[in-house]
Amino acid sequence: MGPWSRVRVAKCQMLVTCFFILLLGLSEATIVTLTYFGAHFAVIRQASLEKNPSQAMHQWAFSAGLSLVGLLTLGAVLSAAATVREAQGLMAGGFLCFSLAFCAQVQVVFWRLHSPTQVEDAMLDTYDLVYEQAMKGTSHVWRQELAAIQDVFLCCGKRSPFSRLGNTEADLCQGEETAREDCLQGIRSFLRTYQQVTSSLTSIGLALTVSALLLSSFLWFAIRSGCCLDRKGKYTLAPRACGHQPQEPSLFRRSQGGPAHCLRSEADAIGPRGCSGSLRWLQESDAAPLPLSCHLPAHRALQGRSPGGLSGCPARGLSD
Repeated sequence: MGPWSRVRVAKCQMLVTCFFILLLGLSEATIVTLTYFGAHFAVIRQASLEKNPSQAMHQWAFSAGLSLVGLLTLGAVLSAAATVREAQGLMAGGFLCFSLAFCAQVQVVFWRLHSPTQVEDAMLDTYDLVYEQAMKGTSHVWRQELAAIQDVFLCCGKRSPFSRLGNTEADLCQGEETAREDCLQGIRSFLRTYQQVTSSLTSIGLALTVSALLLSSFLWFAIRSGCCLDRKGKYTLAPRACGHQPQEPSLFRRSQGGPAHCLRSEADAIGPRGCSGSLRWLQESDAAPLPLSCHLPAHRALQGRSPGGLSGCPARGLSD
């Protein structure tokens, strides 16, 4: 595979990678929106506590997610435009965006490995605080917030053996609500599904980002060295000096000694041009064109009767 073919394949791969990165950015934007405005997270975040453990976590996740989506989208757009236009500066900008996105995703993976239960602990702590305040019965607001949480997660109370308020759950769970699962298990199940989706998106994002980094660096060097496919050259017209013959294109170039099949205008057939180095259609060995009367049969017959022939017609005009 030649260098031009490798560049062509790299450009196609870059466009496909940018397309999938845009789809990945759209998916992550959806996840970020659901994380901040979704009912499951909003009902926990809006709990009226003095110190809500999950509120700071949600704000940090929302900001980090938006930044990552912006970097991926900007990098994909710049790289696609640079691939089409073969712009070195745009390709460098796309490489920078992908580098920052790669660092952000590596930080997310490291945080997930170092603190795998931080989000879960924050949401469970918030539910425990709301549950305890509701069981104390100091205000009806706490019971309303607890009921809202249980309706969203489709759970009722908590049946943990470590709960010191577990004997009062009969007042909260009545009728069909008694068949619901424990709220601690319901929150864990929801977060487990959510973390699986985010982990999958992060893995796909890392793979696409690494591929985009390699392709953008290769195309940047290709554009810099000039080994590009559809490069549109920039040409300038310069005045031709006298004495220099312009070089004809290879498509119209004739071999030496071959017949000349060019049509000559009257202005070119008159004689040489003003410039000494320009083309001359009539060479010195070429004969002058015969008059029109010498080619007519009647005049040729008259010329055959008279020994001198018509004036102006050479003798070779009589020979057939």
